[in-house]
Amino acid sequence: MKARVTIMLKDGVLDPQGEAIRHALGGLGFAGVSGVRQGKVIELDLASVDAEAARAEVARMCEGLLANTVIEKYAVEIV
Repeated sequence: MKARVTIMLKDGVLDPQGEAIRHALGGLGFAGVSGVRQGKVIELDLASVDAEAARAEVARMCEGLLANTVIEKYAVEIV
């Protein structure tokens, strides 16, 4: 079973990488981009065969290591 975790900065947290991307896109002629939020995606191969157990396990991984829950939010998708 595979799990995909998407991690993004919480709303209201400054995103300097996103701002740098927005600025670079403007320099390349993409003037219609008014905001960019940059994040990360982590894919995990899991031994679990139960989707809900896998989702709970991945959530614990996020809380313990994968995401900084003070400034980041995460979403878990079982694929």
